[in-house]
Amino acid sequence: MLKKTSLALWGAALFLAWNGLLLLFLWSRPGALPNSQNPENSRQLPAQLLRLAQDAEAELRLQRELLLQIQKLSQLQQQHQKTPKPPQTAAPSEEEFPVIPVLVLACDRSSVRRCLDKILRYRPSARRFPVIVSQDCGHAETARVIASYGAAVAHIRQPDLSDIPVPPEHRKFQGYYRISRHYRWALGQVFRTFRYRAAIVVEDDLEVAPDFFEYFQAVFPLLRRDPSLWCISAWNDNGKEAMVDPGRAELLYRTDFFPGLGWLLLAELWDELEPKWPPAFWDDWMRQPEQRRGRSCVRPEVSRTMTFGRKGVSHGQFFDQYLKFIKLNDRFVPFTQLDLSYLKKEEYERFFLQQVYSAPEIQIEELQKDPGRDSGAVRIQYRGRDSFKALAKALGLMDDLKSGVPRAGYRGIVSFVCRGRRVFLAPPSDWTGYDPSWS
Repeated sequence: MLKKTSLALWGAALFLAWNGLLLLFLWSRPGALPNSQNPENSRQLPAQLLRLAQDAEAELRLQRELLLQIQKLSQLQQQHQKTPKPPQTAAPSEEEFPVIPVLVLACDRSSVRRCLDKILRYRPSARRFPVIVSQDCGHAETARVIASYGAAVAHIRQPDLSDIPVPPEHRKFQGYYRISRHYRWALGQVFRTFRYRAAIVVEDDLEVAPDFFEYFQAVFPLLRRDPSLWCISAWNDNGKEAMVDPGRAELLYRTDFFPGLGWLLLAELWDELEPKWPPAFWDDWMRQPEQRRGRSCVRPEVSRTMTFGRKGVSHGQFFDQYLKFIKLNDRFVPFTQLDLSYLKKEEYERFFLQQVYSAPEIQIEELQKDPGRDSGAVRIQYRGRDSFKALAKALGLMDDLKSGVPRAGYRGIVSFVCRGRRVFLAPPSDWTGYDPSWS
């Protein structure tokens, strides 16, 4: 306001001073006022007065233009003062957007390029999702492929390539011992050396979906807040194309089965697991009750990873039977814009169990004869280990159990699609817990 008043006063003063100088100039010019006693001058008087008036008119025009310019400047000054400054927004905090590295475990597959290409293509931020490739095995060609990415990835190498002493009956499982050793070293580097608070673990034969990072970014806060969760996985063990609903790619589940194959864990979990990390078969060890401790993971309806690695310690048998048929999601889902509060334990159990046990119970023969015209959800009930395995096999599900937990199951319930219908393979509603002797 002070600047506005000052500008107006200066404008007025300039206007008055200009007029004063003009009058002084006009009246003080030689011959400005002719001598009326001189007859010759008397005859020249009208012409001189006319010139004087013309000069005065010209000066007044200049003054008007000057006054208009002063007014315009004053208006601009007022507008500038009225225009609000944009609010100062705080930079995103580490709490909202944490740095979560992607740990890629590599060995002797030069096809790791396929894995890395998709990760680097889809990650939204190099700062928030740095890529660390941990290489075991000392394979030169794989090392060259990793090195070709330059600063886009951090390349670390597991230093101990020695053979591992194993029981005689486990000699053919030497590869599983090496994998477990590599996992322990690599996770130790991420959480102990680099001091990250969380990590996404990916193996070198996995291809990620376009919304892979969006998915983890959205579910991560829930993992941090909910002590009944211990991991987020991108994998659906029963995610074959005919057994999922691609139109519900946004659908997420809780599962008691540790899926792996693209999963996120917190540093606090590594603090718990590292001291007792197993020498081999680390993933099955994770599925034991002593490690799981009643906790669950989050998994998607449609997988956000797909394995392309037939070569491996399982010699391709598992790959040919199941893994190569898993559908990789190809539609970006904006998970960070969705309400995922339904995944909280109490809320999830309330709506999920109601959905399952309100569905009509049918026999497997009815489902197999269904021509696909019906679309409502149904339930098929099993009553024991053998019953589950027989039904799962007949329905095309993975029928193995780990400490009594079925793959992709929650409270013993496996949700999948068959002939276009949602099906729940479920125990009786009075289910009280898993039987670890079921395998």
